[in-house]
Amino acid sequence: MKNHTRVAVAYIAGRIISNVKAGSVYDYSQSRYINIDGKIDESKVDVYDYDNSCHISGNNRSSKYDLYHYGDSHHIELKIKGIQFEGYDYGQSCHFSGEVKNKSISVYDYGTSSYYNYSI
Repeated sequence: MKNHTRVAVAYIAGRIISNVKAGSVYDYSQSRYINIDGKIDESKVDVYDYDNSCHISGNNRSSKYDLYHYGDSHHIELKIKGIQFEGYDYGQSCHFSGEVKNKSISVYDYGTSSYYNYSI
């Protein structure tokens, strides 16, 4: 996955699972906050990535969010299962998975075969 796509997925999954309102996400690999904010609820996601000047939005159907990344012009599938999530990035053709504990988010990117850590 592209780094900014992974950051957006971590932010969205973190907000949905933790139910914490946050206007940014901390990316430990970059050692900085990424400004993302918007509306997230059980039926819809509509957020804006200020660092990349683009929207990411979509709807939920049975704990599966069909998201669209307007900056990269591709879909992202995100499934929520308790504190865990998984999905597929159609832009880079790769799977991802992760877990949210409190405000900490861990993402495994199958495209890079690496773990990435975030917090909201």
